[in-house]
Order: sequence, then C-alpha cells, then structure tokens
Amino acid sequence: MVQKRKRPAAGRSRSRRTADSAATDDIDETLLRADTFTNAPKVSRRTLTKEEREELTKQEQARRQEDEWLSKVADKGPIGRWWIGLQRSQNKIGFGMAIVALGVVYGDIGTSPLYTAQTFLSGQGGLANTNREAVLGMLSLVFWSITLITTVKYVLIAMRIDNNGEGGIFALYSLIRRHGAWLAIPAMVGGAAFLADSVLTPAVSISSAVEGLKTIPLFEPVFTENPNLSLIITVLIIVILFSVQSRGTESIGKVFGSVVLVWFSFLAIVGIVSLSNDWTVFEALNPVYGVRFLFSPHNLAGIALMGTVFLSTTGAEALYSDMGHVGRGNIYATWPFIKVALIFNYFGQGAWMLRNQDNPAYAKTDGLNPFFEMMGPNVRYVAVALSVAAGVIASQALITGAFTMVSEATGLNWMPHLQVRYPARTRGQLYIPVVNWVLCVATLTVLALFRDSEHISAAYGLALTITMITTTVLLAVHMWYHRKRAFSIVFTLLFLTIQAMFFIASMAKFMHGGWFTMLLTLMILFIMITWDDGTKIERSQRRHMKPSDFLPAVDKLHSDFRIPYYADNIIYLTSDTEMRRLDTDIFFSIFADHPKRARAWWAVSVQTTDEPFTRAYAVEDFGTDHIFRVRIRLGFKVSQSIPAYIHQIMHDLSHTGELPQQKSTYPKVDADPDIGTIRYVLLHKALMPESNITTREALSLKMKYAIRHLAGSPIKWFGLAPYNPQVEVQPLFVTTRRPPRLHREALRARETTRKESVKQSETASVKTEAHAVAPSGKHPNEEPLQQQSNVMD
Repeated sequence: MVQKRKRPAAGRSRSRRTADSAATDDIDETLLRADTFTNAPKVSRRTLTKEEREELTKQEQARRQEDEWLSKVADKGPIGRWWIGLQRSQNKIGFGMAIVALGVVYGDIGTSPLYTAQTFLSGQGGLANTNREAVLGMLSLVFWSITLITTVKYVLIAMRIDNNGEGGIFALYSLIRRHGAWLAIPAMVGGAAFLADSVLTPAVSISSAVEGLKTIPLFEPVFTENPNLSLIITVLIIVILFSVQSRGTESIGKVFGSVVLVWFSFLAIVGIVSLSNDWTVFEALNPVYGVRFLFSPHNLAGIALMGTVFLSTTGAEALYSDMGHVGRGNIYATWPFIKVALIFNYFGQGAWMLRNQDNPAYAKTDGLNPFFEMMGPNVRYVAVALSVAAGVIASQALITGAFTMVSEATGLNWMPHLQVRYPARTRGQLYIPVVNWVLCVATLTVLALFRDSEHISAAYGLALTITMITTTVLLAVHMWYHRKRAFSIVFTLLFLTIQAMFFIASMAKFMHGGWFTMLLTLMILFIMITWDDGTKIERSQRRHMKPSDFLPAVDKLHSDFRIPYYADNIIYLTSDTEMRRLDTDIFFSIFADHPKRARAWWAVSVQTTDEPFTRAYAVEDFGTDHIFRVRIRLGFKVSQSIPAYIHQIMHDLSHTGELPQQKSTYPKVDADPDIGTIRYVLLHKALMPESNITTREALSLKMKYAIRHLAGSPIKWFGLAPYNPQVEVQPLFVTTRRPPRLHREALRARETTRKESVKQSETASVKTEAHAVAPSGKHPNEEPLQQQSNVMD
C-alpha cells in the first residue's frame, strides 16, 4: 500500500529557507570574485591611453612650433605670406613627409632606367644598328612621354582633382558618378587592371634587381652553381616585404625615402658623368626627333617602340593613387628633383651609346645594358646594391596603391567590407590584412609560374596601359562637366592617341605573358561586377521601419510573460547609421520562428572617423526602456573592442535610469554582475527559390555570398568570437512570383476502399474498449489514479 507523503515541518521549512539564503550569498560572493577568474576586457575611466596622450602632446607641440615659425616667416614679405598660405592649404609641404613621399611614391618609376635603354637596344638589333637618329629619337620619345604623361597629365592635372585628399581612379569616379551610370565601366576596368599590375610589379621589379647580382664577378660562380638561387632570394625578399606592411607606410617610407634620395642622386650623378660634356644629346628635347624616328624605316621595332618608351612612365598611376598617403604638396615638392634625375640618367645612357656605337667590343654583346656599362667596374657594385633596394621600393609603391584602391572600391560597394587598420598617424596610410596576403600569394604564384624577370616582363605594363586610358576618360568627363569643355576635348584627343599607341605596342606581348595580366584583370573585374550586382539586388529588397511601425509589436513582446527570455540583452550589428529607424531584418529576426524576448534589444552601428582617437556614442531609445539604437564612433587609431564598449554604454544608461537595472544570478565570462546576459546576432541573407530573378542575378548573389565568406566576418574584426555570437540567415525575396494554386484530385476507387477498411477497424477498437469498462461505469484504471491523487494530497 502506498503511504501518504507528509508535509514538511515548519522548522524544517525555515531551515531550508535559511540554506537557500546562504546559497544565494555564496552565489553573490562568487559573482563578486568572478573577475579574479577571467580577464574579460573592460573600459578604463580615462578617455585616452598614456601613449595617445603623449602622441597628442607631441602633435600639439609640433603645431605650436609651426605656428611660431610661420609667424616669423610672415615678416619676410610676400614670399613669407605665400609660404604661410601654402602650408595652411591642401598643398602643405613637410620635410619628413617629403622623405616618405620619395619612398612610397617613386619606387616604380625609379627602376625604369634599369631596363628601358636595354629593351630599346634589343628591339633595334643591338648597339651596332643604332645610329644617332635612333638614339636621339628614343631620348626624345622618353622625355616627352615623361613630360606629357607623368608631369602634365598626372602631376599637374589629375592630382588637382582629388576626393577629400585621396587620389586614384576610384576617387575620381566618385566625383563624377552622378553624370552617368556608364562611367562605372571604365572605373571598374581601370581599377581591376591596376590591381592586376600590383601583382606583377613586385615580381618583376625585385626579380630583375636580384638577377643583377649575377653581374658581379664575386657572386657569379655561386649563381652558376645554383641556378635557382636568385628565385629563392626573390621569394624571401617578397615575403619579408609583405610581412612588414602592418607597420605602416610611414615607418617604411622613412627608411625607403632615404634610400630613394640616394638612388635618384646616384642616377643623376652617373648620368652627368657619362655625358662627358657632350651636351649635343639634348637636341632630343625637340619632339620632332621622336616623331620622325617613330615612323622612320630605320626603326626596326616599328610601333612596338612605344612599348619600350612606355616603360619610362610606369609608376605614374601609382603616384596618383598614393597621393592620399603622403599629400599632394609633398609630391609637388619632390617631383622636379625626380624628373631631373631621370632625364640626366637617360641622356647619359644616350651619350654612352653615341660614343660606343662603333666600338667592336660591344658589336656582338647580347643583352647589353647601357645603365651598367656606362659606369666603371667599382661603381657598378654600388649600382647593383642600390638597384636591389630600388626594386623593393618599386614594389612598395604598388602595394600601398593597392590598399588605397581596395579601400575606395569598398566605399563604392564594389568589393566586400574588409578589416582596415591604420598603423600610422594619418588616416590615408592604411593596411588591409586580407589584401596584403592575397597580393603576397598571387605574387609568389607569378614567380612560380614564370620563374625569372625575362618571362615576367612579357606580361608587365599591359594592364597599366588600360588603367591610364580609363583614367583619361574619367578626367575628360570631369573637365567637361566643370565648364572646361574645349580643354577636355584637346586633353582627350592628345592623351588617348598617345596611350592607344602604348596599348597597341603592349599587345605585342600578349602571347608571351600578357595573357596572364589580362586573366588577372578579368578575375578582379568579375569580383567587382558580381559584388555590385549582388548589392543592388539586396538593396532593392531592403526596407526600414518607422517607430510607429515596430514599437507596438516590440512593446507587446516585452510584456508577454508567457514567453521565456531568450537573453537579457540581444545586440544586432548593423551597417545602417540612421538613428531613428529600424531595419526590417532586425525586426523579423526578433519575431521569426520563436520570438526572441529580452529585457532590451540593441541595434548597434560602428563608424570610423577621420580623427585618430575619437571615442563617442549616441543613443536613441524611442521613448522606451527596452529598445535602443546605438551609434559608436571610433577614431581610426582606436581598437574596436565592441564588447567592452557595449558594457560601458549599458552601465551608463543604467546609472541614468534609461535602462532598468539588470542583475546576473550566476557568474558570466564577462565578469559583470550588474549587466544581464548578452547575445550578439549577425544577420545574413539567402536567396529564395520563389524569387523572380535572372540567372545572371542569381549568380551574382551566390558569388557575393561566397566572396563575403572568404573575406572574413565582423565577428573577428570586433572581437565577438569568445561571446558565442549567433549568425542568422534570413530569406531574400526579390520580386517574388506567385506559383499557381494546387488542384485537388479525387481519390481513386482502390484508395476509397482502403480508407473505409481503416475506418471500420478503428470503430471495432472503440467498441472493445467500451466492454472493458467496470459495472460501476468507471474505467479500470481510474481507481489507481484516485489513490495516487490522495497520496499527493
């Protein structure tokens, strides 16, 4: 027989309550000691770190010294006032940043004297076939190409057209995009070609410089015994170069800038020495010599000569793209020195060729390089060492340019949002980890595929001609809509003619390696187009809700005690910076499937400011104490520790009474007992099969999602991984089509018979249960159930 359960005595109940109270005290003590078991990030009471205060103090001292110096200069008359106006404009010049400009901007164009004249002699069949007409023609074409393309087009015209200090083809497109959707085509093509050239430049520059070590007699036996040694050294240099990018272009630029200063000074000096007072070569400053030789029957290379001349202008596009890194004024200040050094060196090589065109010692020499031959043996050691350094610097110019281009493409929604770091003191100097290592792997792939500079150079320069042509088109459009229409027409005709000849000449390299450049360009262009299409499709579906639309439903869920809490705080990260609305994706995430009830919902956006040490936030609560719209503004030098800042915001709102107090009952990883549990939610989209969408649009969306997966996630950027964030996938409906209604079919005869037999068996089963009922009318199982009920009482 089952015994009845006795009620607990009153004393025992009191002792149990006492034990429960003691247990609660133990839990509270554990909460108070939770921070001894975890080092979860917390914000400091100070708004600046010690290093930041020291940095701001140094900047303030530098500004005061500059103001004092400028006040003294103001007394020097008109020149002093002109200098003050210059220093306070966008063309500001600083000695330190001018050195950085030398290292960051001019590396690529500084290596062109190494191979331009050598390629010219090879195309003309050697030094013996090169007469005075050919030499002066080549020098004339080189001089006027540098003057027109680099000096006039880029330094004097393009650099005056900037987007908040940033240069490059994407910054230029941003200024004129409102004038026509078709402008996106040349901008995308030019940007893709520039990024493709950024892969080839480190490979060809560094490999050609390292191969110069073979010309030193001391190293020649070593390279003969180990034919892959130059490739191994090149790989090591490239890996080291990409590894130090995270330190920023400012620190790299100061080191490289000093080397470039020595390098260009060396170019000028050896060029002047080689002239040997033979100033007649400067007749080539007359453009008639260049045009006459280009179409002369004695020009054995034909139009392909322009491909050789184009080598002297490589680096011009990087100069425009890197303007945001070093400032326009510093490029203006340093370019005259760079151009003079280049011209002296080219003309010095020309004078050497004129003196030795009848020298039998060079009549049958293959691969003759006037750059090294015009120097003495002892000077050649210095030249090789400096050329290796110049090759590394040339790669740096394209790498920093690639960072800028990708950052601008992200702003145009042509590439995925990537984690960007700002290792230097200015926002223009940035570092993108994903781009850095993609470029590194791609460059090493080029080396593995082509193995030496001779084969890599076949693909070099073709993509850059495409970038120059597209830049010309965009510049002409900008001039046209800024009331310079006559100048725009002249500009277009002149530069498109010159660059079209460059492109036709470069296409001669297509089957010898140019195909690889074009393949890279098409791959990057495909990424841009698919990402742009996917973004437009998603935005066509994106909707936002006003407070009057979402508040009634959210308020009801907040007070519906039948639904357990999903978390005390649910935080959504959003790219929408508008504070007085809510993205529908967040709204439906709260109510989809099982409603996510919480004490508070948060929609948080993060902005990066142009100031280095900004730390600020704004809150919109829509008149409630349970839904908050937060915008966090962080300086580009500030670590984006979002979880720590979220805790600070919650504490601030709790102290002001805007957020009801939350107490944790049990320990948490964040060791914060005054704030309830937090759950981060990230929303992604997935295309639904009912969407009325073309095959191309569907492919664009699939490619966009695949690229986003490879590009990285805000979970890592914002340090959310330790907090177990939830990633939700929501349906993306794009102009959905309604499928036709279903038609109900009548059952067949056999199916009807089977249905009736099942019904008869169920009826028989019910009758059998009825006969099993006791005479009293009670179910046989009812008595034990009553006995159990008595026991419970």
